[in-house]
This record gives sequence, structure tokens and C-alpha cells, in this order.
Amino acid sequence: MTTTDQLKEKYESYKAENPKVRIRDAATALGVSEAELVAIGNDNIALKPEIQAILLAIPSLGHVMALTRNDHAVHERKGTYSKASFHGPQMGLVVGEDIDLRLFLSNWAHVFAVNENDRQSIQFFDKWGTAVHKIYLTESSDLNAYQDLVNTYKDENASSFTIDKISPEEKPEKADSEIDQATFQAEWLALQDTHDFFGLLRKHGVTRTQALRLAPAGHAQKIAISKVEDMLNLVSEGKLEIMVFIGNSNCLQIHTGKADRIMRTGPWINILDPAFNMHLRDEALDSVWIVKKPTNLGLVHSVETYDAKGNLVAQFFGKRKPDVPERTDWRELIKTISE
Repeated sequence: MTTTDQLKEKYESYKAENPKVRIRDAATALGVSEAELVAIGNDNIALKPEIQAILLAIPSLGHVMALTRNDHAVHERKGTYSKASFHGPQMGLVVGEDIDLRLFLSNWAHVFAVNENDRQSIQFFDKWGTAVHKIYLTESSDLNAYQDLVNTYKDENASSFTIDKISPEEKPEKADSEIDQATFQAEWLALQDTHDFFGLLRKHGVTRTQALRLAPAGHAQKIAISKVEDMLNLVSEGKLEIMVFIGNSNCLQIHTGKADRIMRTGPWINILDPAFNMHLRDEALDSVWIVKKPTNLGLVHSVETYDAKGNLVAQFFGKRKPDVPERTDWRELIKTISE
């Protein structure tokens, strides 16, 4: 029996014992990557790793569902992709009212056309076999365009599937004493755009949670984890328009709009609206912060959630438009949950 056959047998046995298991969780339980399980699926087709070309073809599929997740949160947004734009080989953007993505492409490596119980999708994985972004067909999708895409990019030479087994080393966090805290705080207070915040972190070599600990007075407030659910219920009750950011190191997906139907299911807080679903496992959160960032139009407030490793799980803003100050209804909500 080949290694592939052995993995198939283990996977089928595991699914028989756990019929509702999701493939990501099955991969973890079996000690393999999700991509390795996708690769052995009889109905799945390996595509050539022509990442940018495939992304440029996605708008032809019409109405789809975009899914991006990390270990503790899932972001699902229905709509139509606009044409992707790229800034060199490593950065990409999909900007539209429906699908809004930031693409960090340096580690994208594998693509499959996946058929799960007659549910068809295009799925992208990094070189370690972790899913970075998935695109599911809906009842309104163009099936002919999907088949054309698969036929065009099918990897006829695909043989045994391999991934990089050596994960990148995680850099240890610097000691707070090594950070020039006065300069860091002064540069935080001098920010003109929220997009400059990442550059500030990189310049000073601080992690996100370390930055919140060292923030200027009044610019980062730790709040109870339960406040996330409170916040979403207030958003729903007040019919506020917000922005929900969820991603991983390879892809960031953004929803802008309302969050009407908030529902708790066990350890998950869910937004279950027709065009947008969010699933956030708040029991996995280690900390939640209200963060204030200066801009040329005044302060911008976010609610940021982190796991025990300091990874950003989900981030929430009030809906924002260019050249318009932050919404007062969002600021009032922030004031309520900060008390």
C-alpha cells in the first residue's frame, strides 16, 4: 500500500467515526495538512500554480462565496469578484462592494478545483498546505465559466503531492526594555492613516499585542472578551454599518455593511446574514482591545481580538469612507462597551 493509499484509508476511517468533521480539523487530527487531504480526493483536480492568472479569471464565475479563515474565525462573503490588481509578485488587491481582499502572495503555492458533496470550489493553499482562500460556487454561478477555468489550468503533469514540511521559525518577541517606547508612542500619536500602523510595528520590531501594551496613554484599552458579543448585538440592534476584518498571513477578507442576525452556537458567535456570515470562536480568545489610531481626520477606533499566541483573530471598525471622519454612531458604541 502506498503512502497515499494509507492516508486515504486513515482519512476515510476517521470520517466514518466523525461524520460531521470538517477537513481542516481532520487534517489536524491526522497530523497532515489540509492540502494533503484535498490532494487525495478522487473528485478534486490539481490546477497549475498560476496564482495571479487564476485570480484574474475568477470574475468570470459570477456570483460566488469567498471564504477566508484562521484558526478561530471564518469570514464568508457572497458576491462577485472585481478584477484583481497586483503590485509585483507578492501583493494583490480585490476591491469591490461585495468581495474585498488583501492578498499577500509570497507563500501561495497550490490550487485545486474541489468537489465536496457536489459543492464546487477553487481552493488556494500555501507551501505548507494550509488553506489561505476558498471560492465556492453558488446557485447563481456560471458553471460553464468554472469548467473553462478548470480545463484551462488543469495540471496534466500533477503527480505525487508534496508540501514544505519545515515551517518558518517564529521570531521571539523583543523585551519591552529593548523598545524605544518614547519614540514609538510619539510616532503612534503622529499617525495620519490607519494603514501606516503596520509600518510602525515593523519599524520598531514590536508584535501587535506588545504594541497595545506599550501604546500611548488612552490609546489601547483591554476589555472583557464577552464585550465582543455585546458589541455585535448593539450593532444589530442599532442597524449600524461596520467593517469586519478576518484573515491569515496570506489573505485578509473584509466585509463592509450591516450585521443583523447575531446567533450564539456553542463556542461560536455567528453573524448569519444572506450575503455575509462570520463565525468567531470566542472561547479561544485571550484578549480583546479597543484601539485608537490617529488619522488626518481624527481618531479611528477598532475592536481587536487576539488568541493566546498574540495572533490577530478578528478586527472590527465602523464603516468608513475616504475623506470622511469616523461615524458618530460607532464612537457611541465604543463608548458603551468601554465602560
